[in-house]
Amino acid sequence: MAKDLIIACDFSDREAVFRFLDSFSGKKPFVKIGMELFYAEGPRIVREIKARGHKIFLDLKLHDIPNTVKKAMKVLSALDIDMCNLHAAGTSAMMAAALEGLTRPDGTRPLLIAVTQLTSTGEARMRNELLIGTGLEETVMHYALNAKSAGLDGVVCSPLEAGAVKARCGAAFLTVTPGVRFKDSEADDQVRITTPEQARALGSDYIVVGRPITAADDPVSAYTRCLKEFLGD
Repeated sequence: MAKDLIIACDFSDREAVFRFLDSFSGKKPFVKIGMELFYAEGPRIVREIKARGHKIFLDLKLHDIPNTVKKAMKVLSALDIDMCNLHAAGTSAMMAAALEGLTRPDGTRPLLIAVTQLTSTGEARMRNELLIGTGLEETVMHYALNAKSAGLDGVVCSPLEAGAVKARCGAAFLTVTPGVRFKDSEADDQVRITTPEQARALGSDYIVVGRPITAADDPVSAYTRCLKEFLGD
């Protein structure tokens, strides 16, 4: 599968996101719709952005009992999204149920990936607040293996863990990696971060980039720079 850059469109309303997307004349970047925008505008915003020709990663990070997640995924599969996710911490049973709900009657479905540990979570916080006693990388690898066993397509992880995930789960198992910043960007609330070039070298299939692009003085130039650095063109 070809590598790509996904822009995190973390805007509060449809006017802001369309104002941003309108600046990309002739380009149709892959976009992520997260909780803020989806909760503000509902499923309509997904349909509208899809109608404009964009691929969509719907980032709602579902985490509930298996039956509830299965039913929710069945609803999301009707939105013609390209990728969606859930929390691997919801267990293998929940992930398997999600996959069943996401699969349409004709056998097609969006890509389904599992969040391992958020890139804002460091090892100390994981141990002290979440009471997970194993190391961060070991936890991520275990969650990734559970996701693969449940039939998922890949995981969300830090670029720092992408290579190890590939080694454990196979080259075809997708690594979708937030926590990517330019060398001259602020880290913001991210902890486990890399540059686009480093993410490529470490094995990321998709990088998810928000504020370094959306908050840039020239978002299109920032997007073009980030994509070029990630693809190595």
